Amino acid sequence: MKPIEHVLNSTDRHVDSARLWQSLMDLARLGATPKGGVCRLALTDLDRQARDLFVQWCEAAGCSVSVDAVGNVFARRPGRNPDLPPVMTGSHIDTQPTGGKFDGCFGVMAGLEVIRTLNDLGVETEAPLEVVVWTNEEGSRFAPCMMGSGVFAGKFTLQETLAKRDVEGVSVGEALQAIGYAGSRAVLGHPVGAYFEAHIEQGPILEDEHKTLGVVLGALGQKWFDLSLRGVEAHAGPTPMHLRKDALVGAAAVVEAVNRAALGHQPHACGTVGCLQAYPGSRNVIPGEVRMTLDFRHLQGERLDAMIAEVREVIERTCEKHGLSFELTPTADFPALYFDKGCVDAVRESAKSLGLSHMDIVSGAGHDAIFLAELGPAGMIFVPCENGISHNEIENAAPEDLAAGCAVLLRAMLAASQAIAQGRKAA
Repeated sequence: MKPIEHVLNSTDRHVDSARLWQSLMDLARLGATPKGGVCRLALTDLDRQARDLFVQWCEAAGCSVSVDAVGNVFARRPGRNPDLPPVMTGSHIDTQPTGGKFDGCFGVMAGLEVIRTLNDLGVETEAPLEVVVWTNEEGSRFAPCMMGSGVFAGKFTLQETLAKRDVEGVSVGEALQAIGYAGSRAVLGHPVGAYFEAHIEQGPILEDEHKTLGVVLGALGQKWFDLSLRGVEAHAGPTPMHLRKDALVGAAAVVEAVNRAALGHQPHACGTVGCLQAYPGSRNVIPGEVRMTLDFRHLQGERLDAMIAEVREVIERTCEKHGLSFELTPTADFPALYFDKGCVDAVRESAKSLGLSHMDIVSGAGHDAIFLAELGPAGMIFVPCENGISHNEIENAAPEDLAAGCAVLLRAMLAASQAIAQGRKAA
């Protein structure tokens, strides 16, 4: 067997780009859509087929496979010291209804390619390595999203999660039983030496900056609200402009305020009104009520709170000006997350060693790595996706970029394994 240094001291990427691409394409056939995307909702029979294929590939690569009670699938490549905590990687293989071939799936197939590459090279690690398929990351069929990793990290209880139902009334527990992935492995107490997740960026920054790799520093904090503005419905003709209590006029001021706040707190600020409904919805009736959603994101908690305070001030001032009342209800609160410095440095140094163009970047979306970061050192690797498009059937990524991300993942995992074996913090 060859030592880890055989890989870490080489400038060769080692991974088989063609094999990685073919695995992604083979997986994409399960739930393929006419537009070239994938519809493979969590815990459907298509999800079962994809899981079965993953298990088949992992067992062929010499891994032992186990499944926990929420359906997370773990493929372990043994290390010389089975008592050491594993270096883990993975993502998800469930998709949006109009999903693409790469979101989540790249992270899983990149992990498998790491295992296959180490087998090809005859490299043995001291710590075990694990590739994980997390259950229901997307949240399309069952809410909430990131369900499997959330249970694994103790953020959601198993009992409550298994009781969640889809629009057809089928529970998570029933769906797991139906596809044969209600496993016996415990959902809690599994040690994590380090966790790395490779993912397409799902945004346009890397492509715009002409960078091959994103070194992910962390994930934006998120606070969501439901806002109701109430005025008075009235006839659009006889009611003078200065006597109206138009809820939609108030909503327009709020939309502008959300965007102004986000632009005023750059970098790493986002503000979005994603849903807006005006009632009663008749062309010749002044809207008496508007319901809307507000989504605020920032990497710094105090800046996130400042954005919200600015918008709330506009809401209060606008309602007073137009004779409206309002109700602002919090619906989600995810604190900002900074990934482990050692893991971030391992990703950056791996990119440098391979001569890859790279930049520091922040994740604006949620990923399973966010929950895993509460259990041990964690980091993420981004590669570009065409035009920044994701959650779309036309989602696309270049084979060479995917292979580059996988090569960085390989090095980062080996560096973490080496650190754990030496009794140091991972990476």
